[in-house]
Amino acid sequence: MRVSTHIPLRDWKEIGPAARMAEEVGFDAIQFPEIKYDPFMPLALATMATSRIHMITSVAIAFPRSPMIVASEAWDLARNSGGRFTIGLGSQVRAHNERRFSVPWIAPAARMGEYVEALRAIWRAWQTGEKLNFQGKHYQFTLMTPEFSPGPQDVPAPPISIAAVGPVMLRTAARLCDGVRLHGFATRRYLEEVVRPMLTEELVKAGKSWENFEVSGGGFVVTGPDEAAVARAAEGIRYRVAFYGSTPAYRGVLDLHGHGELGDRLNQMSRRGEWSEMAKQVPDEVLDLFVARATYDRLPEAIEKRFGGVVDSVSFEFLPEDEPEVRRRVVEAVRAVPHRFRDFKAA
Repeated sequence: MRVSTHIPLRDWKEIGPAARMAEEVGFDAIQFPEIKYDPFMPLALATMATSRIHMITSVAIAFPRSPMIVASEAWDLARNSGGRFTIGLGSQVRAHNERRFSVPWIAPAARMGEYVEALRAIWRAWQTGEKLNFQGKHYQFTLMTPEFSPGPQDVPAPPISIAAVGPVMLRTAARLCDGVRLHGFATRRYLEEVVRPMLTEELVKAGKSWENFEVSGGGFVVTGPDEAAVARAAEGIRYRVAFYGSTPAYRGVLDLHGHGELGDRLNQMSRRGEWSEMAKQVPDEVLDLFVARATYDRLPEAIEKRFGGVVDSVSFEFLPEDEPEVRRRVVEAVRAVPHRFRDFKAA
C-alpha cells in the first residue's frame, strides 16, 4: 500500500522540517489540501527541502483557476521537484463555487474533463513547440508565443488525478486521468459495489491498466500508539463523517447502507447551524463503515481489511511526540500491504 501524510501548512517555517521528517520515515507522498490554505506555495517549500518523497495537491480547486495558471504552476513544480509532483484537482460543490469563489457552476464533470485535456494540450505545446489550439466547449486556448512559453523540460508532464464522488466524475477520472482521489466519505461496500465497477468499465474502454492508474482515499485511517489515542482521533473523524453526511451530494453512500434518514437529519441540523451537535448523531456502527481504526501495532491488518484490493494509497498522520523509529516501523508495515498500482507510465 502506498502511504501518504499531511504536514502543517499554516506556519511556513515548519513546512521544510515536517516534509523532511515525512521523507525520512518512509512515506511515499505528502498531500497538500486546499481547505484553509493555498496548497501550491507550501508544496514548493516542501519540494525544496526534500529529494525523494512525492508531492500531491489533494486537492486544488479547479474552476476558480484558469487551466493556464494551473498548467504553469504544475510545470514549474514538476521541473523543480525532478518529476515528484502530481496535480490533484477537485470541482468542489456548487455552493462553494458560486458563493465562496464567485464562479459559475456549469456541467462540472464535462468541464473537469475539458480542464484535464486543456492542461495536457498546454503542456504539449510547451514541450514540443507545436501550435496551441485547444478548442473545447468550456475552455479555449489558442495563443502561446515564445515569450510566454517556459519551453521543454527533462521530466515527464505531471500525472493528473481528480477527486470524484458521483458516477459521471468517476468515469471521467478513469477515462482521462492517471488516478482518482476518492472522497473520504466512502465505505468498503460502496467502493466494491459502486466505484470499482465504474472504474473498471471505463479503464477497459480506454485501454488502460490498473497498474498505471492510482486509486487513493475512499475512507479514513484512525490510529495512535494506544487505545486512548485511537479513541480521541476517532472523535475528530466522527465529526467529519457527520459534516460530509449532511451534504445531499453524498447521500448515496448512506442510502446504500440504509442510513438515509441519518443524512436527512444531519442536513437539517446543518441548515440550523447546529454544527457542534452533529457528531453525536453518528453511532459507532456508522463510523466504522468509514474508517480503519487500530493502534499502530494492528494498523496494517486494519488497513488491509478496510482498503485492501480496492485502493492503492491511504493517508494518516502520527502524533507529534511519536519517535522517528516508531514512525518508520509503522510506515514500513503498512507499505507491505499489497496493491495494484505500480507507476504513472500512462502520464
